[in-house]
Amino acid sequence: MSPTGPAASDFPPLSPRGQVTFLGAGPGDPGLLTLRAVEALASADVLVAEPDVLDVVRGHARAGVSTPELTVVDVASTTAGVPVLRDAANLVMEAVKGGRRVVRAVAGDPGLDGNAGAEMLACAAAGVPFEVVPGVANAVGVPAYAGVPLRDAQGADVRFVDARTASDRCWSEVGASDATAVVSTTLDAVAAAAGELVSAGREPDTPLTVTIAGTTTRQRTWTATLGTIAQVLKQAKVLPSPEGHRPVIAVVGERSSAAQRDQLAWFESKPLFGWKVLVPRTKEQAASLSDQLRSYGAVPHEVPTIAVEPPRTPQQMERAVKGLVTGRYEWIAFTSVNAVKAVREKFEEYGLDARAFAGIKVAAVGEQTAAALVDFGVKPDLVPSGEQSAAGLLEDWPPYDPVFDPIDRVFLPRADIATETLVAGLIELGWEVDDVTAYRTVRASPPPADTREAIKGGGFDAVLFTSSSTVRNLVGIAGKPHNVTVIACIGPATAKTAEEHGLRVDVLSPEPSVHKLAEALSAFGAQRRDAAKEAGDPVTRPSERRPGARRRRTTT
Repeated sequence: MSPTGPAASDFPPLSPRGQVTFLGAGPGDPGLLTLRAVEALASADVLVAEPDVLDVVRGHARAGVSTPELTVVDVASTTAGVPVLRDAANLVMEAVKGGRRVVRAVAGDPGLDGNAGAEMLACAAAGVPFEVVPGVANAVGVPAYAGVPLRDAQGADVRFVDARTASDRCWSEVGASDATAVVSTTLDAVAAAAGELVSAGREPDTPLTVTIAGTTTRQRTWTATLGTIAQVLKQAKVLPSPEGHRPVIAVVGERSSAAQRDQLAWFESKPLFGWKVLVPRTKEQAASLSDQLRSYGAVPHEVPTIAVEPPRTPQQMERAVKGLVTGRYEWIAFTSVNAVKAVREKFEEYGLDARAFAGIKVAAVGEQTAAALVDFGVKPDLVPSGEQSAAGLLEDWPPYDPVFDPIDRVFLPRADIATETLVAGLIELGWEVDDVTAYRTVRASPPPADTREAIKGGGFDAVLFTSSSTVRNLVGIAGKPHNVTVIACIGPATAKTAEEHGLRVDVLSPEPSVHKLAEALSAFGAQRRDAAKEAGDPVTRPSERRPGARRRRTTT
């Protein structure tokens, strides 16, 4: 950002009613936010940040937090393609006047942000209480994610240089030393910074690493020397590029050698690093699955294939929920998260809560369904010990015993398209079943045009199919995935449906679990990466492969 900021005299003294938290958002990975940062975000009334920083911190802010848009006030800077001065200080002061709690989030660490320092002075001059929550500085976090340690056991010096503001004296001092230099610059200015160091005395063969989009799944690192970096970026077809203004961190010194990066590049070596994975579920359904995929380095993209709607005739559901309260049922069986949601919504409509389940045994199929019940305040009494399906639930379900079971009736809220397997099995065990349509499933609306093009054109590296209906619905609303896309299926039935639609299945989950499916895809990615390295080939994502390349089915 520009070192120029607002003067303290620009703002009149205020009564200290509001409070400002200057918060470091780190280099880009939301997982690097500190616990104190998460606490501050959760209590903020107003969140002031640039768009890229907002993307990092927004997930920890409470619902309804105000996020005023920062406007450009320095048009000349925009035209010149350099960082612009924004009106953050004005927005902060306006929010504080209303007595609100304001979080001013900046990239990296606030102590290294010139504008944040000026804004702190303005708060101090106006009598506004403020605090500072440090963050992981870009110049420290990015090399760590790139596998480039800045110091070794010998404890060599480390110099931090901002190429945009570095003076001739700064370049001379760093160039004349043997310290590790961490240079903050832009992609198209890396070669110029390397030239400054060579002119100041550094050897042209000094190792250099350059990392862009550090700590995110878009991270990419190039290894070269001060003398060859321009050629390396040109050969990699990185430059010239309209994205040449993007910030990078360059590390100069022996610790950035290729030999060490091969051993220490832990982040970019994740099995699904950079893979764009299509998850045909809603954001709510896919939350834990998407988190798991991110832990493998993937970039999940949720696309709902079904929409859930209320039943056409709600009276049956209303009678059943009232029956829960009046003691009509011995058991209630949930076979999906949507069933839990439907019953919970009815409870809330009638002013009820989890206490209405007192004295009723609760069964759940699947870990996600059980988790939804626990979130509601209900601990399931029965979850299948084996297969997470209706058949698995029936294997563990006790037969009706008039001596021990005062009531012989089961409430089964489910989708309108559910099979009769569970109903028939419960009746065979001696139970009476109120089989109630709690919700209807309909095909979702088509995703945006760019998503449909990515699906059909090979823009996704993999797609996870969690049921036969997700296969049919995705093909119906968006088209068939391209033949370079890795197809992963949760079980044999889903795989059969995929093959019937002309898809070649690459990964088959060993168990009918979405998390086991993600593990299987991760194992596939690791095998693929290892095979490329053993063959001496570059590690690429499936979407970077030649169209029509043959693929091998893998069961993990």
